[in-house]
Amino acid sequence: MTDSPLIWERPEPTERRRPSPLSRERIVRAAIDLADADGLDAVSLRKVAGALDAGPMRLYRYVDTKDELLELMVDTVYGEIPPPTGSTWGDVLRSIATGVREAALRHEWFADLLGGRPRFGPATLAHTEATLTALRTTGLDLDTMSAALEALNVFLVGAVRKEVTERRAERASGLDKYQWQHATAPYVTRMFASGNYPALEEWVHDAPHRSAAEIFDLGLTYLIDGIRRQS
Repeated sequence: MTDSPLIWERPEPTERRRPSPLSRERIVRAAIDLADADGLDAVSLRKVAGALDAGPMRLYRYVDTKDELLELMVDTVYGEIPPPTGSTWGDVLRSIATGVREAALRHEWFADLLGGRPRFGPATLAHTEATLTALRTTGLDLDTMSAALEALNVFLVGAVRKEVTERRAERASGLDKYQWQHATAPYVTRMFASGNYPALEEWVHDAPHRSAAEIFDLGLTYLIDGIRRQS
């Protein structure tokens, strides 16, 4: 049994003149618009076809499955991320992280698809190539460079998903972080009064309250400093 070629190796079909002409680019853009508005659950070939005023079966000439459509969507977002810049490898890692975070905040569903197996779309490969090229110019050896990228990926997946999850919780509850804290304060105060949570009470009362951007930047600084000490 011969494996079918990946979506990246299949030529786009020639579209006959129709009232609603299709292309992979139009299909992907419609899918991204649906996901931006209502999340990945809103994306299906049927719903994308409806957004394009086309029959669902026509889309199967361009993509075979929803997974292929997601691959195309992810690659399109990677194409939006600027190439990394920086005069040191730490600056390059910070540039990479900032670009990915900003993309995920524009397209929250993108955070749900970070991590997992490598993706091989042309824009994704180009982003990876630019990243490795930038890191090579800083004189980092291959072992340290690989470890740095792996650590960065783990940090990014956790940090970006946490931030996106908080934004979704605010929309779902109608309460921002401070309003939610105020609403839960009476219960938390009663729990602290039991004397069973002294460390947690100190942390809640005295720890600095940083913005999501500040937390991200601080975590990234800790990561880069830790890698630098190992290199």
